Amino acid sequence: MCTGDLLSIDPLELKFPFELRKQISCSLQLSNKTDNYVAFKVKTTNPKKYCVRPNMGIVLPRSTCVVIVTMQAQKEAPPDMQCRDKFLLQSVKANDGVTAKDITAEMFNKEAGHVVEDCKLRVVYVSPPQPPSPVHEGSEEGSSPRGSVSNNGHANAAEFATAAQAFTERLEAQDKSSEARALITKLTEEKNNAIQQNTKLRQELELLKREGSKSGGGVSFMFVIFIGLLGIIMGYIMKKS
Repeated sequence: MCTGDLLSIDPLELKFPFELRKQISCSLQLSNKTDNYVAFKVKTTNPKKYCVRPNMGIVLPRSTCVVIVTMQAQKEAPPDMQCRDKFLLQSVKANDGVTAKDITAEMFNKEAGHVVEDCKLRVVYVSPPQPPSPVHEGSEEGSSPRGSVSNNGHANAAEFATAAQAFTERLEAQDKSSEARALITKLTEEKNNAIQQNTKLRQELELLKREGSKSGGGVSFMFVIFIGLLGIIMGYIMKKS
């Protein structure tokens, strides 16, 4: 923290988590610890590389102001991740009621007798934060990674066995369903054949009746024989159904 008579500036280092081809921002907090209006202005040794918002302004008495510094996307990383860029934040007492539009370069002219406080800030590149490594929820302190892998292996094996059993049961159910359909189809075909045979026998019986009525004697004996055969066939059909 840079502590002057007018402003307290935090932090003194602009730390950027450096990543190629990505804009990165960090913030400064300016605290006015006086009962006066304080004007400030931010300068940098590399203005094309950084964007400062606001780069000048007014901090009201006993209040704070946040300044955002954005580094433009970089195509190359600097050697050894060292940065020589620097910032200078100047602050000066201002008249009450002034606004940012009233700030002029003359206000920060020391040769004109103005009391200007300077605070130098340096730029530091830091490594970007790494994502946390996944930790098994059921792991305990002191347990080895190999134990966790073993637990995961047992869990995966149990899940595989359950899935395999469900798949086998499904296949068995499908097989049983196929067998049942085949049996029903077979019985239906046998029933249809029996019905056709029954119809054919009825037609032959009607033909015999007609012939018997024409020939007279011996008809009753043949009639009895066919009735008996018909009864046997009908009994067989009813048993199959």
